[in-house]
Amino acid sequence: MLRGLDKSKVKAFLFDNIVTIIFVVFIIVGIIASSELPLSFYINELMARFFRNAFLVLALIIPVMAGLGLNFGIVVGALAGMLSIIAVRFFDGGGIVGLLICFLIALPLAILFGFLTGKLFNKTRGQEMIASLIVGYFADGVYQFIVLFAIGGLITVAAGHPMMIPGGVGILATFDMGAHASQISEMSDQVPGLKYALDWIWRLPFSPALIAIAVCILIFVIVQQILAKRNPAWTVKKPWVFWLNIAVCIAIILLGVYGILFPRGFLWGIRDVPMVTGMVIIALCLFTHYFTKTKLGQDCRSVGQSQHIATVSGINVDRTRIIATIFSTVLAAWGMIIFLQNIGTVNTYAAHRQIGMFSVAALLVGGATTAKASVKNALIGVVLFNAMFIVSPAIGRLFSGNEGVGEYTRSFMVYGVIGLSLGLYIWKGVKAERDKNLL
Repeated sequence: MLRGLDKSKVKAFLFDNIVTIIFVVFIIVGIIASSELPLSFYINELMARFFRNAFLVLALIIPVMAGLGLNFGIVVGALAGMLSIIAVRFFDGGGIVGLLICFLIALPLAILFGFLTGKLFNKTRGQEMIASLIVGYFADGVYQFIVLFAIGGLITVAAGHPMMIPGGVGILATFDMGAHASQISEMSDQVPGLKYALDWIWRLPFSPALIAIAVCILIFVIVQQILAKRNPAWTVKKPWVFWLNIAVCIAIILLGVYGILFPRGFLWGIRDVPMVTGMVIIALCLFTHYFTKTKLGQDCRSVGQSQHIATVSGINVDRTRIIATIFSTVLAAWGMIIFLQNIGTVNTYAAHRQIGMFSVAALLVGGATTAKASVKNALIGVVLFNAMFIVSPAIGRLFSGNEGVGEYTRSFMVYGVIGLSLGLYIWKGVKAERDKNLL
């Protein structure tokens, strides 16, 4: 009896985490295939991609909580972020002030776009994911009209502006975000741009940053466990989970101490950590985590579980769904600004197109579903998904002798994980309904 129970638990675990397991196996094979590369290469690449993409993936959690499914429509928010960057760079804005102006310009645009998208979701109830895909394509078309024709065609701009296509109509296919102040010579009259405007405010060497982050997580874990014991509405973690978290934090602290004591050890060559960007990501994690404990968060959760019961309980379902969409859209707009300042150049006509697809895939890789997602799913997904991007050239070289095949492997994994996750979710729903009818 016990063996059968254990087997069923193992089977259920494997089934629920099959996507994550596939990615872990893929990454392990990729690391083995590229074992000649130093550890610092993997950590540098993964760290850069994590700080670049984490905010965008976290923007997907609240709509899932509210029953809207996977919001491919964060592309609309990304476009709000790109329009704000175009406006600021058009007038040579830069530095931390220029970055804050980007956030401020994107805010009302994203609120408006999120409100309209939320209204659409309420009209297409039950088909929100399809609607979010379509609204992303529609918004892309409107955006292309603005940047390719309206700017310079309908909106008069100064002749010969460096961002404009020769002829004065439309913005260049790519434009530079401008150099960081530390990259500009004192003798130059060049003004600072938006490149690394957030990332380079404050940076720490990897080992001290590792210790600081681990200490903060350790304090959070302990405080959360204490508060959970005092508040019956909060979930108290099991003792083994709590002590495992403590052990992991201590191990990370010891790793950081090793890096400080032995600077030429295996951690040598790792770049500095952008602490302010990390703080922004942590702030969003904490906001999302504690948002679920607020009245609005509980309303979103109730709407996500059953719209009928939520309506009977006196919750304005349509309003709650619109608010959840606005939150996601605003966060996506800010996430796109963080994403682009890390890259340093803007692909005017294509930078936003895969944002929704890649972010959704990363969330699913972390173990989320269309009905349930958490901060943990988002962070794990960002790490695994971007690790897959790093090792995919080695996978292509291993199986075909051509690293270029790795690019097709990435596309296969992205669309495959979305299809597999949605297929498994639908299959589980059908199975649960069939079991219910049998009972």
